[in-house]
Amino acid sequence: MSFITSLSGLKAAQTDLAVVSNNIANGNSTGFKKSKATFGDLFASAPTQSTRSVAGQGVRLTGIVQQFTQGSLNSTDRTLDLAIAGDGFFVVEGPAPRQVQSYTRNGAFSVNVNREVVDNVGNKVQMLPVDATGQVVGTTAADMFDFVLPQSDPADPNAVLANITIGDEGVVTATFSNGSSTRLGAVAMASFAAVEGLRPIGDAHWQATGISGVPLINQAGNGPLGTMRSGTLEAANIDLTEELVSLIAAQRNFQANALALETANTLTQTIVNLQT
Repeated sequence: MSFITSLSGLKAAQTDLAVVSNNIANGNSTGFKKSKATFGDLFASAPTQSTRSVAGQGVRLTGIVQQFTQGSLNSTDRTLDLAIAGDGFFVVEGPAPRQVQSYTRNGAFSVNVNREVVDNVGNKVQMLPVDATGQVVGTTAADMFDFVLPQSDPADPNAVLANITIGDEGVVTATFSNGSSTRLGAVAMASFAAVEGLRPIGDAHWQATGISGVPLINQAGNGPLGTMRSGTLEAANIDLTEELVSLIAAQRNFQANALALETANTLTQTIVNLQT
């Protein structure tokens, strides 16, 4: 039994090492959220047994939970670099034909050859329609549309796009060479009732699950979504010192379980030698 107990401890320590190592490896990944491994003890006994005379049977992994705490905000020189000061996520849509929606905290957006604003893996950023005052007029999935930069003023084809600005509520305003401006919409954002239930798919992207609940879509500045910061990116939410301490603790735990396994092996070998 001691072999199985020590083996479960080795596996748990190995998992803990893997989680901490992944956190450290992604220290420079924009929008990355650290994870934490949680464990529980294993205990089993028959109804007629006294639990006072039954030892535990080891440890098991109960889950690897992501920690969606706020990362630090770092200034950049790009208007399309966006960060969220709050709990919201950017809504992005994958390429055809699947067009799968996902959610990200990595706001390092750029423009492709079709003048579509895309994220770091090519997913198209979604927007919501706004009225003349900049307030969203539709918050359903059917209301969302792709963020596309116009080449010229719709009312004056000779007036080309001069610049765009993005406010704290995510409203995108395009200004043209003739001095006119128009609101293109508001960057769509999503929040979830149980954010820890989101399914990570890599590159600081997540998908909704039955555990996370359906996304609540709106513009920045509403409820838990937080506000938007143009010219800013969110750094990974890890503390390197804390992670290194956790790494040392996981290493010590692994060594202790390995020693317990070696001790059990020595004890068994001694008993076998006594019987021969």
